[in-house]
Amino acid sequence: MITSIFNKSKPINFIIVFFITALAFITARTGLLDNPMALGIMFKQLAVFAICIITILLFDFIITKNSLTKSNNYEILLFSLFLLTLVQTTNNTHILLSNFFLLLALRRIMSLSSQKSVKSKLFDAALWVAVASVFYFWAILFFAAVILSLILYTDNNIRHWVLPFLGVGTVLVIAMSVSILCYGDYFEISKESQSISYDFSPYNSVKFLVAITMLLSFGIWSSIFYLQNIKKKKKASRASFKMVIIVAVIAFILVLQAPKKNGSEFLFLFAPLAIIITNYIETIEEKWFKEVFLAVLMLLPFVLLVL
Repeated sequence: MITSIFNKSKPINFIIVFFITALAFITARTGLLDNPMALGIMFKQLAVFAICIITILLFDFIITKNSLTKSNNYEILLFSLFLLTLVQTTNNTHILLSNFFLLLALRRIMSLSSQKSVKSKLFDAALWVAVASVFYFWAILFFAAVILSLILYTDNNIRHWVLPFLGVGTVLVIAMSVSILCYGDYFEISKESQSISYDFSPYNSVKFLVAITMLLSFGIWSSIFYLQNIKKKKKASRASFKMVIIVAVIAFILVLQAPKKNGSEFLFLFAPLAIIITNYIETIEEKWFKEVFLAVLMLLPFVLLVL
């Protein structure tokens, strides 16, 4: 039943996904609902929810434009279910914005496969990564994806290697200028922690342990089949599928060293994991197993809500 709904791209699928996202958003804000909200706070929360929805639409656009999955909506379903699994990911506005700008960077990186306007795409990708790092410092790790895209997509033109650094430099100069004008300090505009923490004790609860185990186990299992199937993809699209794995690895490293481990940092993993798991679902031939696989992914977030 689940597969019959989401195996084709339909408007009803987006309604279901938006409902799940709204449920995750509201669940993360149960404390706010207990008290009357001021009009300003209400508008702020609506703006944050809009960011969540726009992120999902952008994610769907990237996948459709680059044919990273077949014509289905499993990937946006999984993304919304991940939000419901770790509702804390909808709480941190800085991380939500950072992830959105990283998706814009990924969009430009993926479009390098056309080999058109390579210079502007490399510059834009690095620029969006730098903007993302203004909101969450360790998003700068994804600059490695821009550099690796030079190997995957472009030739050995030395000018191409300079452009990503110009993109980062542009954001750095603008950010420092704004910071000096507004705060009288070079780096006051970004107050995000630049420290590293390997203290995983905040995850020491049943809800976190079950959620993280689910994400990692399903992700690692699907990645094995994903890597095996890359060779079967069209030669022109293999680089994009490899880039998804690269982004997933970088996101995992970011989660490991995140200075504040409150669950919101897992948002960076959701997009690549959703693509990887969707590709695995598409390879499952037994209909009953596909149904069970999706049912587990759908039921677990609701079980965690009870916990």
